Formats: sequence, C-alpha cells, structure tokens
Amino acid sequence: MAGAIYLTLCISFGLAAGLVGRIKGSSFVLWALIGAVLPVLGLVAAILYRYETAELRRQCPQCGRVVMLHDAICTRCGHELEFPDVAIQPLDPSLPAARKAGV
Repeated sequence: MAGAIYLTLCISFGLAAGLVGRIKGSSFVLWALIGAVLPVLGLVAAILYRYETAELRRQCPQCGRVVMLHDAICTRCGHELEFPDVAIQPLDPSLPAARKAGV
C-alpha cells in the first residue's frame, strides 16, 4: 500500500516537473525524470530553472544556425563559437529574465 502511494507521488511530481520544464522551453522527458527521482526537489528545481525562451541568442558564423548565447559549440556543425559582438533578441522578450538582461 505504501509503495503504491509513493509510486503515485513520484509519477505526479515527475509529470508536474516535466510540464514546468516544457513551459520554460526545456525537455519534458528530462525534467519528468528529475521530478520522479527527486519528487519535491525536482519540481522546485524545474520552477527555479531559467526560461530558455528568454535567453539571448546568436548566429553560428559557419552554418548560420541560431543558437543560445551561452552555447560554446554549434549544435548543428560543431563549430567552436567565440563570444559575439551582437546578440539576437530572445524568442519571448516579455519574460522577466529577458527584461533583466536589458533587452
């Protein structure tokens, strides 16, 4: 009986953390696993995690793919990226993290 309750709790927290992570632009599966393994801490971590859509972006000079500003290597071509002179607006500049960055 206690095992079934714990399993239900883990699944519930996993789904909640996955949904919060997905809303913030990250992987649902990754956050669902974190939330299921660490029920309360995983959900808190997902809530405190940054909004991916509020991060500044830049364009890879080799292939042209737009990647996050904090990426050191292009995810398409593997080119090592230098810090750019100009950043691209976030996908959603209305989020608090984008406003804090001065966008």
